[in-house]
Amino acid sequence: MSGSIVQFCSDLPKVAFAPGEDLMTEGSATGRLYVLADGTVEILKEGFRINLVSGPGAILGDMSILLDIPHMATVRAVTSCTAYVTTEGRAFLQAHPEVSYALAEMLAQRLNGVTAYLVDLKRQFEGETNHLGMVDEILETLLHKQRGRFTPGSDRDLE
Repeated sequence: MSGSIVQFCSDLPKVAFAPGEDLMTEGSATGRLYVLADGTVEILKEGFRINLVSGPGAILGDMSILLDIPHMATVRAVTSCTAYVTTEGRAFLQAHPEVSYALAEMLAQRLNGVTAYLVDLKRQFEGETNHLGMVDEILETLLHKQRGRFTPGSDRDLE
């Protein structure tokens, strides 16, 4: 499917990024959606690398577009890379249902991975009475925030 995603983007401007250059910055609101054509980028949340992404067809900036919020992470080129870009991400996804479907599959895979990880944590720390025992609450929150407006971050008091 990734090859076809790139094909749907062929009319979009293609931008080159040097290693170390940011495609998007956490907290900024650009409305941009990127589709990686080649190269490798890293996803950074609060300065911590949470993922490496490479390969044609990888979609970047999707969470910001779909939730209408500022970018939740910084995306930085690790190698020289090129990406198709649109400043009208929402309109692009609405006009290309095939890309939207591929994005839905990718998001479902992400959610499945995070849920499996949280279940593993729950098993490891189910008897804990400190903050490690909060995994139940996190899972319940994920299950019940399926509808309505999602607010990224934590609602819990850190103090």
